[in-house]
Amino acid sequence: KLMNLNEAREKANNMDLKLDQNGLVPAIVQDFSDNQILMLAYMNIDSLAISLYEKRTCFWSRSRQELWRKGETSGHRQNIKQIKVDCDRDALIIQVEQTGVACHNGIRSCFIDEISV
Repeated sequence: KLMNLNEAREKANNMDLKLDQNGLVPAIVQDFSDNQILMLAYMNIDSLAISLYEKRTCFWSRSRQELWRKGETSGHRQNIKQIKVDCDRDALIIQVEQTGVACHNGIRSCFIDEISV
């Protein structure tokens, strides 16, 4: 069932997320088809509601202090397939169908530097 924005906002509010002091929750973005971690971003209730409504990722930009829809200017969109909440309700995994690249540096994943252990 498709929901309107008010229903999406109500759903986001009812998720009982534990937001940080800035009203944000970290969102790990993962490719739905191969499980590769693509990026980490932050969401507030508004960006989560927009994401639920539009079925594509919208985040809160901590540097610009504004909402940003992934791919709005680049075309590298993320269509949401599934959202998971962790057991402490303080982090999200958003599984997406990625169009183009996820990283602002023009590569598929933001996680590229491996640290040997």
